[in-house]
Amino acid sequence: MKILANDGIDSFGKKILEDAGFEVITTKIAQDELASRIADYDILIVRSATKVTGAVIRASNLSLIARAGVGLDNIDMDAAAQKNISVVNTPNSSTRSVAELVFAHLFSLARFLHKSNRQMPKNGIDGFKEMKKEFSDGFELKGKKMGIIGCGRIGNEVAKMAIGLGMEVLPYDLIQQEFSICVSLANQYKAHDFNIKLQGIPLQTVLKESDFVSIHTPGSEEVIGAKELSLMKKGAVLINCARGGVVNEKALVLAIQSGDIAAAGIDVFENEPPQNDSLLIQDNISMSPHIGASTKEAQERVGIELADKILSFFK
Repeated sequence: MKILANDGIDSFGKKILEDAGFEVITTKIAQDELASRIADYDILIVRSATKVTGAVIRASNLSLIARAGVGLDNIDMDAAAQKNISVVNTPNSSTRSVAELVFAHLFSLARFLHKSNRQMPKNGIDGFKEMKKEFSDGFELKGKKMGIIGCGRIGNEVAKMAIGLGMEVLPYDLIQQEFSICVSLANQYKAHDFNIKLQGIPLQTVLKESDFVSIHTPGSEEVIGAKELSLMKKGAVLINCARGGVVNEKALVLAIQSGDIAAAGIDVFENEPPQNDSLLIQDNISMSPHIGASTKEAQERVGIELADKILSFFK
């Protein structure tokens, strides 16, 4: 059987599939050519770059679509159901990497690294003293309140890290009301596990009381718009490493320009590449180009999890 890994696949996962007798093709087919060429393949593997549209699905002979990642919003699920094509994803593999990126943005914003890294090459010699003064008013994360909107796997991992840093976690989830979190502090010498139970609180309370708010809701439906931003604690920081569209970008820019929101960390955008110039030029936004799941370790785990799910499907 032929597999098209149109957005690539880690070498570990590829080897597992090839050892099982699958032919894995990693040569990318352009989006506008995909519908005309997909009929040659039995299985399609995608990440977020490839859009598996209704036209692609209707033109295919696929048995399975596999998403290397969590979100399925780039796949027409209705069209897949109509053709009886199964869809699987890898919800577990990138949990740690996304959660770590949340804190990468937070630490960067807390110590103005997103600004100083831009300015040091230009002003690091002649303007060193001035820069030192400008960036010496940072803050620590310990003792602050971390609001988490959406407490699935990634939200849970963010909560663990926040607790490990000495932060107070304010969780909100549309479905869950109680959360059991196991915080593991371990190295090669000792391991200590702490089981913590948290009660969910209303969204308005999370917004009003949190020093930092991190979003981890499924899908790309808007969660934070002008109304929600107006409810946030003045000077708070917003982090979106979830999906583009979850945060209203125009409203976010206005909130930062007015000083209602101190800063933001953004990994995902309404359009990718981003089209909102007013967002990109904001000094108080730490930005990354949708790399939440893009660590070596995560991609290896994704490849292996994909391979295991494909093999299980055909067994």
